[in-house]
Amino acid sequence: MRTFSRWLVLATALSGAAAHADANDLVISRYGVERRGASSVITNTEFAEASADFRAFARTFGAVMTSANLMPPRTTGHSGFAFNAELSVVSLPSDVQLPTEAEQPGSVLVPSLHVRKGLPFSLELGGRVGWIEKSGMVTATGELKWAVNEGFTYLPDVGLRLHVTKLFGAQDLDLTTTGLDIGVGKQFPLGGMVTVTPYGGLDLNFVSATTRTLDFDPSRNPADAAKNDSRDALTNTAPYSRVNAGDNLTPRFYAGARFIGGVLQLGAEISLTNLGSFDQEGAGSRDLPSVFAFNTTLGLDF
Repeated sequence: MRTFSRWLVLATALSGAAAHADANDLVISRYGVERRGASSVITNTEFAEASADFRAFARTFGAVMTSANLMPPRTTGHSGFAFNAELSVVSLPSDVQLPTEAEQPGSVLVPSLHVRKGLPFSLELGGRVGWIEKSGMVTATGELKWAVNEGFTYLPDVGLRLHVTKLFGAQDLDLTTTGLDIGVGKQFPLGGMVTVTPYGGLDLNFVSATTRTLDFDPSRNPADAAKNDSRDALTNTAPYSRVNAGDNLTPRFYAGARFIGGVLQLGAEISLTNLGSFDQEGAGSRDLPSVFAFNTTLGLDF
């Protein structure tokens, strides 16, 4: 058992020592390292504060991952198909520390590709793949939309969208958001084959996150972790407290417009995600700022 413990910490130390090549890659263990400070062993209060930092980060980065809708509630139609290139410019609040490899930027770009396919019964299936700039991280989104009402002359279009987004490429971190989006919009003809569709809505996002066992002792090396006293080797290692989806709701309000001319599609959207507040046992309460994003899209609609 002692040998197993030593190898467990050895693996943790090796993974924590891996190089982060890009400026916006994440060093998740930093919260525990900084909260521990000069303490020989991280205290319960310091660990609670580090877990609160991690929870604030998870809510913020979840907002970065889900900052864009860029489509009205109307579907493409049961035989329709849409392909879009998208770009989001997302503000990063300075009040929330993000453990980036380089200095935390004030904003981040998230380019993405978005594909949507219409289905019968006013359903639409979609997928989006995005990249967090200056990092090795990508996001993948799956979505299912149902247009409760669409195409009526005097009534607005109303749609419901279920979506799941997961972050890939972040070391020691598992971050996922799930959500229910309620949108309202209306398409207006501008002449010929040109239309404009203003829209807006509310996206209820739920954030969940976990980490692997982290090493809060940056001076430790693999040789130290492999020494005879495995109990000492496990000192200052732990995963952060789990961030549960049911306790971390971040509503996002958005408004935008989409222009279609023939098969060409152009759109713009603004969104504001309310990160809210939370109570962390042993660390008190945290009030978080909102995250603002500007999103654009260019694509083809068949």
